[in-house]
Amino acid sequence: MAIVKPFKGIRPPKEIVKQLASRPYDVLNSEEARVEAEGNPYSLLRVTKAEIDLPKGVDEHSQEVYDKVVENFKMFKDKKWLVQDPEEKFYIYAQTMDGRTQYGIVGAAHIDDYMNNNIKKHELTRKDKEEDRMIHVRITNANVEPVFFSYPANKKIDAIVAKIVKEQAPEYDFVADEGFGHHFWVINDPAINKEISEIFAKEIPALYVADGHHRTAAAVLVGGEKRANNKNHTGNEEYNYFMAVLFPDNQLKIIDYNRVVKDLNGLTKEQLIEALKETFEVQEMGADIYTPAKLHEFSMYISGKWYKLNAKPGTYNDNDPIGVLDVTILSNLVLDKILGIKDLRTDKRIDFVGGIRGLGELKRRVDNGEMAVAFALYPVSMKQLIDIADTGNIMPPKTTWFEPKLRSGLVIHELE
Repeated sequence: MAIVKPFKGIRPPKEIVKQLASRPYDVLNSEEARVEAEGNPYSLLRVTKAEIDLPKGVDEHSQEVYDKVVENFKMFKDKKWLVQDPEEKFYIYAQTMDGRTQYGIVGAAHIDDYMNNNIKKHELTRKDKEEDRMIHVRITNANVEPVFFSYPANKKIDAIVAKIVKEQAPEYDFVADEGFGHHFWVINDPAINKEISEIFAKEIPALYVADGHHRTAAAVLVGGEKRANNKNHTGNEEYNYFMAVLFPDNQLKIIDYNRVVKDLNGLTKEQLIEALKETFEVQEMGADIYTPAKLHEFSMYISGKWYKLNAKPGTYNDNDPIGVLDVTILSNLVLDKILGIKDLRTDKRIDFVGGIRGLGELKRRVDNGEMAVAFALYPVSMKQLIDIADTGNIMPPKTTWFEPKLRSGLVIHELE
């Protein structure tokens, strides 16, 4: 069962929360972060991407940047832009997009659950990205940004959340610049906080990393370092835990994660379509954007036209949790077999476009000549993600895209 506990969150005053809360560090490059934080001294990007307060061109992984992280984080606390709650609490963080709201519990998960695979993963992590986040956790001594977890929906937790949301005004409630609503409640009742921990401990068999694999791995590794360096380690220290927002699986929706390719591997458009016909039913759909309507259906955009591609029966294995994924089918039958792309992680001929940008972004990148062809996929389901995590498998790269992204800065977890 899952270990999740309340913690003494560090939070902004409600008057500045909208200015302070920022998008995650990994969805913005340095220049985008500079633009987003311009004229806003409260932006947490000054902690998560502190290079924006240094001259342009500075290496974001340099000691100079890490020193600025420490300086800015201390300054935010000294100026009372971030203030610690006096008691341990759970929090509720809800997000609204396109008229749909999902409600998460903000708590502290245990590093042992990750090491024992009771927190289940579906992606591989890269050591360089882990190390960057480990440095950030070490120097701030905090989980400044949350990770995004899911858990099997539980009616008792649903009822607690529904009661608090109905009876208590949110501490924070704002619409961010991207148009998504962010709503945040503080659970002050110690009895309710205790009850939530007990439900997780008795009734939630596992947690699932939805988004934030590198932040999760980094938090666990730093916690392990602190254990090793503490001769008086008891197991109760705060560094044994890290901050997560935990959403019930039946409230989450994964959106599509699409592919664009720079060239046709020496083929003409006509040769590509003929090669596709070996394993797909190919139908021209015209100039209007065509969105895949079901599993194993793809859309392709090339030379001003959209095509519907339906994988033929027998070209995939519905009983294989990896083989049944549309990203696997596309990778095996098209990207590898026809276009010669063997490694999605390293091949420079392919790029990935989150579905939040819309299929118009695929069309734009082909029409402007940057890319030769684009492929849109039907989204992975939460059931597929959980099946893969439960069986110990790993999804291919760039398979899942969760939206809305969690805003950083609504609450922070210190490790001491």
